[in-house]
Amino acid sequence: MATDGPSLSDLETRAATLPAFFHLMALEACGSTNDEAKRLAQAGAPEGTLVWAQRQTAGKGRRGRAWTSPPGNLFCSLVLRPDMPPAQAALVSFVAAVAVGEAVAGLVPGRPELKWPNDVLLDGAKLSGILLESEPGPGRALDWLVLGVGVNVRHCPDDVPYAATSLVRAGAANDLTAGLVLERYAVSFSAWYARFRTQGFAPVRAAWLNAARGLGQAVTVRLAEGSFTGRFADLDETGGLLVETATGLQRVTAGDVFFG
Repeated sequence: MATDGPSLSDLETRAATLPAFFHLMALEACGSTNDEAKRLAQAGAPEGTLVWAQRQTAGKGRRGRAWTSPPGNLFCSLVLRPDMPPAQAALVSFVAAVAVGEAVAGLVPGRPELKWPNDVLLDGAKLSGILLESEPGPGRALDWLVLGVGVNVRHCPDDVPYAATSLVRAGAANDLTAGLVLERYAVSFSAWYARFRTQGFAPVRAAWLNAARGLGQAVTVRLAEGSFTGRFADLDETGGLLVETATGLQRVTAGDVFFG
């Protein structure tokens, strides 16, 4: 039976198994891996610096929401320096979603699905969330981008307003560890990120759409100023959600999507 968290010696061992792109900083605990990665980025940490913590005491999700962070789940944040304008760099969230989906696909019986803008689902329940934070550089490009990823490996919250699951709950082996999931994610992400840098968003978009939840189905989109319903028609070349409504095609760049 696996314990909830790896030892620091296990964390250090895992560092040697990651692709050369990564420089692992393993922590027993921190407030937020994103905050730690931002501090390192501001201090000049190179691209590929990866903060991995056994637990977070102040984990963060999108829009300032808390991210439940019990030991046994995966919490990691990666420093990137993509030398891109903010709008283009924001597409890294889709790169990460594709990579997480690919990483967990062989660990559970079900097929992972991707939910716009940056969630990974199993059996319709949330398995993983992604958070991007950045700082502008002196020109048009960003100085740095921090990519935070949380995956429910062994635990999932019950007191949330949406269905959530974990890999173990979804049928993964009982001895599955966050370290193994991190290894698989790191391999997938490094390959997809390299593809994104050399080939642009097109291959990432195609992979994301191939795994998209609800494509062609009815959706409700909740925006800051209200909500509307329609049919999830497509993902455009800039990462916008395209929803077909009675009054025409609506493009969404920020909001929450609900199915059924």
